[in-house]
Amino acid sequence: MPEIAVLGEGLLVESIVAALSGSGSSVSPLLTSGAVAAVVAHDRWDLSGYAEVRAAAAAAGVPWLPVRAELGRVVLGPLEESGLPGCVDCGEFRRRLAHLQPDGHETVWREQGATLSALPSAWLTGLSADLAATLVVAEIARLANRETARTRSAFVYVDLETLAVEPHPFLPDPLCDTCGTLPPDDRSRADISLRSRPKPAPDVYRLRSMTGEVDTLKARYVDGESGLIRSVLKSTEGGIVVAAAPMGLRQGSTEYGFGRTRNYQGSQVTAMLETLERHGGMEPGGKRTTVSASYAEIGRDAIDPRTLGLYPAERHRIPGFPYRPFDEEQVCRWVWGYSFARCAPVLVPETYAYYRARHHDAGRPPFVQEVSNGCALGGSLEEAVFHGILEVAERDAFMMTWYARMPVPRIDVTAARDSMIPLIIEAIEAETGYQVMLFDTTLEQGIPCVWAMAVDPGDDEKRPKAACSAGAHPVPERAIENALNELGPLLADLIKRYPDHVDETGRMVDDSSLVKEMEDHRLLYGDHRTYDRLRFLTQTPRRRHIDDLPVPPGLRNADLRDDLIELVNRYLGTGLDVIVVDQTTPEHEVSELACVKVVIPGTLPVTFGHDYRRVDGLPRLYEVPYRLGYRDRPLEPQDVNPHPHAFP
Repeated sequence: MPEIAVLGEGLLVESIVAALSGSGSSVSPLLTSGAVAAVVAHDRWDLSGYAEVRAAAAAAGVPWLPVRAELGRVVLGPLEESGLPGCVDCGEFRRRLAHLQPDGHETVWREQGATLSALPSAWLTGLSADLAATLVVAEIARLANRETARTRSAFVYVDLETLAVEPHPFLPDPLCDTCGTLPPDDRSRADISLRSRPKPAPDVYRLRSMTGEVDTLKARYVDGESGLIRSVLKSTEGGIVVAAAPMGLRQGSTEYGFGRTRNYQGSQVTAMLETLERHGGMEPGGKRTTVSASYAEIGRDAIDPRTLGLYPAERHRIPGFPYRPFDEEQVCRWVWGYSFARCAPVLVPETYAYYRARHHDAGRPPFVQEVSNGCALGGSLEEAVFHGILEVAERDAFMMTWYARMPVPRIDVTAARDSMIPLIIEAIEAETGYQVMLFDTTLEQGIPCVWAMAVDPGDDEKRPKAACSAGAHPVPERAIENALNELGPLLADLIKRYPDHVDETGRMVDDSSLVKEMEDHRLLYGDHRTYDRLRFLTQTPRRRHIDDLPVPPGLRNADLRDDLIELVNRYLGTGLDVIVVDQTTPEHEVSELACVKVVIPGTLPVTFGHDYRRVDGLPRLYEVPYRLGYRDRPLEPQDVNPHPHAFP
């Protein structure tokens, strides 16, 4: 007869003891090493004794199950087993982040927690307590039979009004102080050995069709009570189906992933995957950062931050400027990446590799602003790195075109072989009344890159004048399609919001320092007075037919590894390095996904906020426009476009 320890008091304990006894178990009020499991039950919303129970259960080698009454429900779980991730603290962390207003929830608990933990639930009845007890008995039976408990990394709710039973699984938090077991970040973990990845077709660069896994992804990540992703929202904008996947952050804000495709399933999957990409890119979640040193101490093993672009001295004298000047003697945190040029691991400043890692190093602000440049998710490391390089290429091409005001060719798509491209353009133009333009921004590596622009042909100053987007892909038509899929929803959203921001946008036109956030850049080029800043594109004399866009050789192999090697070699051959930081977390690994940050020193990063733009220390900006034939001489610093960029 299995022995079960039942701790606590109240109606729930009485029902659980009766149900366990009726099932043939021996019930004890003491937790001993002879018990199969322990149950800790309260009629109150009380977690205060869980730390003591955890310690006692670990000492006895016994799993334990919390049961408690909250507002309007009884909560079972999560089951804790010593040595396994997924503890109560993890579960409460996931629940806090899943709330739409986590700060408000914490405020309520802070102000009313003492009352909630002291008073039994007024909604708890004998019937609901008996139902909860029945669920406990079933959990104990699963443990006794060595089956996976329903409350393993999960909550089970009993609604006290309807008696509905709802499971809410969660993913363990790898950073949990109680059960997290992140390995240290070290040189050996950064080493990359590329594996063969056979492709279904030469022009396919995603080897795993994630659209067929939409239900699995939702079940694993989406839950309004405990999910990494709160929900998946759907709408239609600019001729494109748009999905959004919000994720709560540790600091209390919300991050969104977006999907923009021609069908709901594809957009939902893309939104969820983009959220997972952002989860990996914000802060270290797969390894513990262990290196804290100055560049002077570790320079032989480190990337030189100056090659990534810095700020001139006068920028640091702006009152309240949040970034510190680079100094070889100043200490900062570093993470390990892999350099394809060195064929060896290399150290990268943590705040370059993870764009929210600035929160980790109190008193040591980062050298520069970094965003999600080069972050990518894939079904394998090779796939993630490949698409991370494409994102760097897309943004580098846009910013090079902008800063150098290159009169790149306008693309004629009237006779495109891919009929979908003119159809997307027609849909955008029909829905919005705007004219769509496309420009070939491909740079010296020969990776097809496109700038898309929508322009209002009228003079209504309540309607935004222009909106821009970008795309990159080894297949030129796909680069165009990617840019258009971004442009349509972005334009539709801008048309709706712009009238409420006309006055502040006008002030930004007169004072570029007021352009401080991502949205400001988008709004700025809605003002009709800024349209002249785009003249280098709209009045370019160059034209290129879509069928004449060069298809880069060497990127249509039977194996994605060969495509990736070719892509890397295109950068190495132009004197640039390709560095990869593996951002994969346990949350990615459960779906066999890989997440990376690709850093290519010398390329032009996108930053948001005009004061934060980074062009100093990037000599390629002055040479490439001349080498590509867009300038009759190398640029001088005074030639660089002085206006805030138009990247959305």
